[in-house]
Amino acid sequence: MINLTINNKAIQVEEGTTIFEAAKHHNILIPHLCYMENVHQIGSCRICVVEVEGGKTLMASCVTEAKDGMIVHTNSERVRNVRKVIYELMLSDHPKECLRCWRNQNCELQDLGNLIQIKEFRYEGAKSKDIIDSSSPSIVRDSSKCILCRRCVTVCNDIQGVALMNPHHRGFSTFIGPSEDELLGESICTNCGQCVLVCPVGALKEKDSTSIVWEALYDKSKTVVVQTAPAVRAALGEIFDYEPGTLVTGKMASALHELGFNYVFDTNFAADLTIMEEGSEFLERVKNAFTAPAENAVLPMITSCSPGWIKFMEHQYPDQLAHLSSCKSPHMMLGALSKSYFAEKINIDPANIFVVSVMPCTAKKFEILRPEMYNNGHANVDAVITTRELGRMIKDGGIDFRNLPDGEFDSPLGLSSGAADIFGTTGGVMEAALRTVYELVTGRELPTGNLHIMPLEGLDRIKTAELKIENPLEAFSFLAGVTVKVAVTSGLKGAAILLDEIKEGKSPYHFIEIMGCPGGCISGGGQPRPVNDTIRTLRLEAIYREDEGKKLRKSHENQDIMMLYRDFLGIPLGHKSHELLHTVYTKRSKT
Repeated sequence: MINLTINNKAIQVEEGTTIFEAAKHHNILIPHLCYMENVHQIGSCRICVVEVEGGKTLMASCVTEAKDGMIVHTNSERVRNVRKVIYELMLSDHPKECLRCWRNQNCELQDLGNLIQIKEFRYEGAKSKDIIDSSSPSIVRDSSKCILCRRCVTVCNDIQGVALMNPHHRGFSTFIGPSEDELLGESICTNCGQCVLVCPVGALKEKDSTSIVWEALYDKSKTVVVQTAPAVRAALGEIFDYEPGTLVTGKMASALHELGFNYVFDTNFAADLTIMEEGSEFLERVKNAFTAPAENAVLPMITSCSPGWIKFMEHQYPDQLAHLSSCKSPHMMLGALSKSYFAEKINIDPANIFVVSVMPCTAKKFEILRPEMYNNGHANVDAVITTRELGRMIKDGGIDFRNLPDGEFDSPLGLSSGAADIFGTTGGVMEAALRTVYELVTGRELPTGNLHIMPLEGLDRIKTAELKIENPLEAFSFLAGVTVKVAVTSGLKGAAILLDEIKEGKSPYHFIEIMGCPGGCISGGGQPRPVNDTIRTLRLEAIYREDEGKKLRKSHENQDIMMLYRDFLGIPLGHKSHELLHTVYTKRSKT
């Protein structure tokens, strides 16, 4: 431990702590902008400068280690004046269009100006950059608003490992992005949106789809169907000032009805369906691997729910695509069913059904444009809006969200189990799959206590578990005594670690779950800001509460899923299932 003084307050901290962290631990606020706890501390913005007695210059507190005996001032006249000059210089190269900026009142640069009491703009001059790149179906890059904080660089390189966003040139000519002549839409970008999530201003944003959704809602010739992903219900409330981790499932359903959607379905229904298809596919691969090895016996099998992760693999590991489950992601399955099974039920031309998905994910905007996601000439899903976009639509629609009654999802694509809810967080897809697969193989419930597999829960980058198969049913006797080994990761850096093991022939696993965003969909690129581990944990806990609060907690016990197979699909992995619910992947260049 070391002793130092900050603003005449004697404090004690562990050796190796930065001045910024020392102040934060003792409830002393140092204004800052580029800093992100445990993610990004490089001192690029210099807003967090402090005065250290005996020091020749002001020091960036987020990168300066606290030393024993230090005397620090965070609000001296010199510090406050310099901080304001730095801020005003940033503004001199920033468009002052706050009223029409989509980040208005949710902008860290704006909040900082209020905090440090900026009352005038003393500096004006040439603007360094004005590139607007809207080539991507998911993300828009507006370099005129970029403040060069490099948060997106850190998350793209160090957290996701895609290494696309980087600084180019020097000084006044510096810009952040792909190479000078490369557009996001033509790059190896996975569309994960983690760069959007950490951008403090409006330099990176999701491509807005609300206008085409409003247009569809006003078109009387269209039957407009909406579906919502499991992670949305655990985060949407934050836009309306609920505490993180507050479940707003019922109010969300009511708000969607109020907006004018003809049918409000739940992507969770299709998550249960995914378990039936993906679980059956896994058992088929395992059976072939143990009894009659063939091409479709490729193990480990890897989940395919996350389109950002899929595109990452297509670019970086194209020779391993056979390991991917052939299942479409749940919202694509529900879209396909809306324009086939549901269209038949209500006797309407699929061409007149418009399907909207509310997703925590920006990569879903890319996914719906893939040519593999069409059936009978119709796109499975017509538009994707993020959680943030839905929040804007609800406000734009004049809906008093907090005072809405709790509504319900519509039938027949609205009933779901708790296993489907946990798709929203890392480890949830694997746990949901094992709840069903274990019971199908043994005839018994998963023997882990409350159906949870504790080693797969939490926010660790890579989690593993083992499950020994004792006394299986006769049809699965080949699995007797086999220990099934599974792994879970979230974030593309973890995906690369597991894929390298497979590439090197060292992977011990039978089944792997990969989600593109750290923590899973709860911290997807389209979720409300801010996102940190504290908020991730609260949303994760909410997802598990949703699961535990349901009587129905296993996908294969969802009676509406069973009715779907009986009346329409036939059997899992059957001809119609393959036609509507499964897909193929594309080998893409590494550049």
